[in-house]
Amino acid sequence: MKSTIILAWRNLWRNKRRTFITVASVFFGVLISTIMSSMQEGSYSSMIDNVVKFYSGYIQVHDKDYWENKTINNSFVPSDSLLNIINSVDEITLVAPRLESFALASSEEITRGSMVIGIDPEMEKEIMDIEKWLDSGEYLEKGDHAILVAYDLARYLELEVGDTLVMIGQGYHGTSAAGKYPIKGIIRFPSPELNRQTLYMSLENCQEFYAADNLITALVLMIEDQYDLTKAMRYLDRTIPTSYSVMSWEEMQPEMLQMIEADRAGAVVMKAILYLIIGFGILGTIMMMVSERKREMGVMIAIGMQRFKLSFILFYETVLIGLIGVLVGFAGSIPVIAYYFNNPIRLTGDAGKTMEQMGIEPLMYFSWLPSVFYDQVITVFIITAMIAVYPVFMANKLKVHLALRA
Repeated sequence: MKSTIILAWRNLWRNKRRTFITVASVFFGVLISTIMSSMQEGSYSSMIDNVVKFYSGYIQVHDKDYWENKTINNSFVPSDSLLNIINSVDEITLVAPRLESFALASSEEITRGSMVIGIDPEMEKEIMDIEKWLDSGEYLEKGDHAILVAYDLARYLELEVGDTLVMIGQGYHGTSAAGKYPIKGIIRFPSPELNRQTLYMSLENCQEFYAADNLITALVLMIEDQYDLTKAMRYLDRTIPTSYSVMSWEEMQPEMLQMIEADRAGAVVMKAILYLIIGFGILGTIMMMVSERKREMGVMIAIGMQRFKLSFILFYETVLIGLIGVLVGFAGSIPVIAYYFNNPIRLTGDAGKTMEQMGIEPLMYFSWLPSVFYDQVITVFIITAMIAVYPVFMANKLKVHLALRA
């Protein structure tokens, strides 16, 4: 076997031009499929990152009944033991408390239902960066008695920065909640839904309004890398008491997950077509190689070489070409992906404007995940190994008398 492999290796370099053409077809197959996969995974990562940073966070901890019945009565006091468990998870980089409920927002005779969110202003800067969405006014500070109002809600209520908003609602365990609050800032979100109904208060102010001292409805957890989510969730599910529920963004945003999965399914079809094209490209070069060497194979069989040994030599030649091609393709794709990973492609025209209107930076991101590289290397190598059956088949059905005249 060793001598057969050595002979196959030497045969490759007898005709360097033919070998380089075949290796090039494998190289470009790996390069193109890697770039396509990197763009796909990069776009998903960017989409997820925008969703979790815009509102939900990667993980939320609630009272076990809160998600099914989102009332302030299903709030909880974050105990030291709970916070210690969360802070012991290396993957978690930030823990932000929130108190969410509903109230009627009024201005003279105009009233509209609104979603009230009590936040820690400093922590929310790192999650949502609400300050960048300010249309007018100033951002909240810790303990502020003022509020931030969403743009469409402020327009509907005919209010501006400095005006007073009256809020009426139901507090913790049925207590009355009422108060007047000056508007410190107006926020203009790219999301129409948030623009229509959102109010932000400092957490202490919100707790006082709802008579919910020290209570929160959620702990929002951020992690460094979305690919650490599974590990963090596994640990939290195992260690956090059953009186709480731990939910990932995938559970809180099932529509987003379904959209990504649907896009992945479409990408599988596109990638299958790409692999088919790559496969036919490699097959074409291998067929050319076999056709050019028909006379050579006929002479080898005529002087006594067994067909099965010739088949093995041709098989190993194709496999070695595939191995060289995927390794060169892997090496060549690293600098290309590295460049675009650090320098995303900026989208212009209608696509760029649409993304900006959605509050998403108009950039096409690339992924640096190891699977982006090794999945393509393995797949293209398997395709090449399957194509290696072709020269074996041709060697076994070769008619020597015709091959000698080729």
